Amino acid sequence: MPSSAAAKQRLDLDRFLPYRLSILSNQVSDAIARQYSDRFGLSIPEWRAMAVLGGTPGLSAREVAERTAMDKVQVSRAIDSLVRARRVARVADAQDGRIQRLSLTTKGRAIYDEVVPLALHLEDIFLSALKPEERRVLDVLLAKLARQAHLLGGGGK
Repeated sequence: MPSSAAAKQRLDLDRFLPYRLSILSNQVSDAIARQYSDRFGLSIPEWRAMAVLGGTPGLSAREVAERTAMDKVQVSRAIDSLVRARRVARVADAQDGRIQRLSLTTKGRAIYDEVVPLALHLEDIFLSALKPEERRVLDVLLAKLARQAHLLGGGGK
């Protein structure tokens, strides 16, 4: 429990790192999502699922949720939408029929192959605000913070 002095501290959201990271992430995701939505009719969760499956086909929805750090319900809705649009196919796992393995269809792969260069271009535009050394430092810092967040979330137990 925080001490009474700590409890009286004011939370300045403009300086509170978790809040700032969340806002920045939302701003970047929203800006990029407009491109995906306008050109391909994809939501953020749909694109994230496609991005993961484009690099690692054959995952289950649970594995997609783990890799994207998205809620299982959000992933399930995105996958259902992608299956209806014939962008993702489901196949029962050979060892455990309760598990559905997911992969991009030919249509999904064509969209993925078109979105990847766009995503990388948008990332370049976003990161162009940083000098090369700042990009390297940011990469190191993000890795350190990701490890620490893992520990905060109970991953270090």
